Amino acid sequence: MPLPLILAGAALASAAYGAKKGYDGYQSHSEADEIVKSAQQRYDEKREVFNKQEKTTTGALEALGKKELEIGKRLGEFKVLADKLQQQLNEGRKNKLKVNIPKHKLQEIEEYSYTAVGVLGTIAGAGTAGAAAGFAVYGGVMALGAASTGTAISSLAGAAATNATLAAIGGGSLATGGMGMAGGTAILGAAVAGPVLAIAGWAYNSHGKEALRNARKADEEANESIEKLERAIEHLSQTTAYVRKIKSALTLLDDKFILYFDKLKEIDGYLQYIKSHDLGVAKEISKMNEEIMRTIENGYALAAIMVDLITTPIFKVKAVDSGVLLDEKGVPVMEADAEGSMILNHSELDNQLEEATSCAEGIKEA
Repeated sequence: MPLPLILAGAALASAAYGAKKGYDGYQSHSEADEIVKSAQQRYDEKREVFNKQEKTTTGALEALGKKELEIGKRLGEFKVLADKLQQQLNEGRKNKLKVNIPKHKLQEIEEYSYTAVGVLGTIAGAGTAGAAAGFAVYGGVMALGAASTGTAISSLAGAAATNATLAAIGGGSLATGGMGMAGGTAILGAAVAGPVLAIAGWAYNSHGKEALRNARKADEEANESIEKLERAIEHLSQTTAYVRKIKSALTLLDDKFILYFDKLKEIDGYLQYIKSHDLGVAKEISKMNEEIMRTIENGYALAAIMVDLITTPIFKVKAVDSGVLLDEKGVPVMEADAEGSMILNHSELDNQLEEATSCAEGIKEA
C-alpha cells in the first residue's frame, strides 16, 4: 500500500479516536454537570428549610428574652413598692413584720432584677441588636453567676453592672462588637457555619473522568451537608418548642404576678390619699397589715417561681465547684455535642416547667 494512503488512514483513525475521546470527555463533563447541579439544588432546598427554621428559632428566642427582661424590670419595681409599704407597716413596731419567703430566694429575685434592668439600660443607650435573644440564651445563667470582671453582678453599680452583664452575655464588650451570640446559629456548631458546596470552580476546571470524580465527591459532600442541616433543623425545632413553652409559662405566671403588683399599687395610692388629706395613715395602715403582707408574700412567691424558671439554662452548662464554668471573657461555657452544637437541657427544663405550673396553681388570685 502506498505510504500516503497509510498515513491518510492513520490520520483518519487518529481523528476518529480523537473525536471519540472528545465525545467521551463531553459526556463525562455533561454527567458531572448534572451531578453538580443536582447536588447544589438539593443543598439549596435544604438550606432554605434551615434558614426558615433558624429565623423561627431566633424570633422565639427574641420574644422570650424580651419577656424575661420585662419581668426583671417589673420585679425591681415590685420590690421598691413592697419595701416602702413594709417600712410603713413596721414604723413604731417592736416585732417587725417580715415576708415568709426564704432570704436566698429574695436575694435571687433581686439579683435577677438587677441584671435585667442593667441590660435594658445598656440596650436603650446602645441600641444593641439581638440583645433579647442573647439574653434568653445566656441571661438567666449570668444572673446568678459572676460578671466578666469576676465580681457578682448584684454587687456592681450603674454602668459597671450593665457593661459587665452585656460583655458576659455577648462574648465581648460593646466596643468590640459584643452581643453577637444571639439567634439560631449561635446555638449550633460548625455544621452550618457556611455553604459547604464550593464545587463549581474545582469541578469544572477539570476534564473528563477527573470532572466526574470531582462531581461525585461534591455529591457525597452535599449529602453529608444535607444530613447535618437536617440534624440542625431538628435541633432548632426542639429548641423553639422549649422556648415557646417557657414563654407561655412565664406569661401565665407574670399575668398572675401583675394582679398582686396592681393590688400593691392600689393600696399605696389609697394610703397616699389618706396621708395627703391628713386622715391618719398609721391607724389606716394597721388595719391593712394582713392584706399588705399577704399580697407582698404572694407576689414574691410568684417572682421566685419565675426566676427559678428563667435561671434554668435552656442548654446544658459546664459546671465547676457547684457553679458555672466561665471562659476568659466571663461567658458561661456550654456543653456541646460532637458537632459543636449546644445540648438542650431537656430533663431540668421539663422538671422546672412542671414545678412552675404546680407551684403557681397553689397561689390564690389576688
